[in-house]
Amino acid sequence: MGNCCATPSSLSESEKKKGRNKNTANLFYGEDYAVTNGSGANWVLKDPTGRDISSHCDLGRELGRGEFGVTYLCTDVKSGDKFACKSISKKKLRTAVDIEDVKREVEIMKHLPKHPNIVSLKDTYEDDGAVHIVMELCEGGKLSDRIVARGHYTERAAAVVMRTIVEVVQVCHKHGVMHRDLKPENFLFANKKETSPLKAIDFGLSVFFEPGQKFNEIVGSPYYMAPEVLRRNYGPEVDVWSAGVILYFLLCGVLPFWAGKELGISKFYAQALNRPVEWFERFQMV
Repeated sequence: MGNCCATPSSLSESEKKKGRNKNTANLFYGEDYAVTNGSGANWVLKDPTGRDISSHCDLGRELGRGEFGVTYLCTDVKSGDKFACKSISKKKLRTAVDIEDVKREVEIMKHLPKHPNIVSLKDTYEDDGAVHIVMELCEGGKLSDRIVARGHYTERAAAVVMRTIVEVVQVCHKHGVMHRDLKPENFLFANKKETSPLKAIDFGLSVFFEPGQKFNEIVGSPYYMAPEVLRRNYGPEVDVWSAGVILYFLLCGVLPFWAGKELGISKFYAQALNRPVEWFERFQMV
């Protein structure tokens, strides 16, 4: 990671808000994004619960792994309560954009109200090597796994799941948050029971938005990505598209847009999945 420094004066206000500039890789944008302690370590979070997670939690077996972090089973040393801890290695946060994404993920989880279908944040810790996000533990597995196990859902069962997903979208949008990565893998069941609550997770690609605001970053998962994202001109409506794709998957057991189909936008998804680097470079120039 780069050294802590002030925001370059050459950046415009719009560039500062976007947090992206080709000439500012490995820089931290101002004191809100990194604070340097006496040892020279760069802090990502402005106000974590603490620095030493081992004094409060025992990290156990690995529960999942992503591009930047590993999620572990986490046990509170005092109460014995079980949680999930997403530990993000600072070595993988190579640019200011990476830093901003982690900071924003925590801010969004703190901002959203307590809701039975949104995973709750318990604490945050940060040491010299990693950022640790301690969250509610969901032990029932992914929605995607249950869809595959069933083959497909009945209309009645799908309606129950979709009511939850639409309510999550409504809550997020009401509080000015666009998820941008809604998919069955990002919905977990609280426990193994058939009637278990379903909870939305992973706000790593989420952003705050204001009414009428448009975004141009191509982010999300290709199978569930709305065409407006590819056109680099979108708002919170893209979450509704993703929810619609989930509904199709629930009812049919297969995805509506994939390499086996030949119609319209399906070709874009096929290209994205078969030649991801070439495809994304192509749309970077649009």
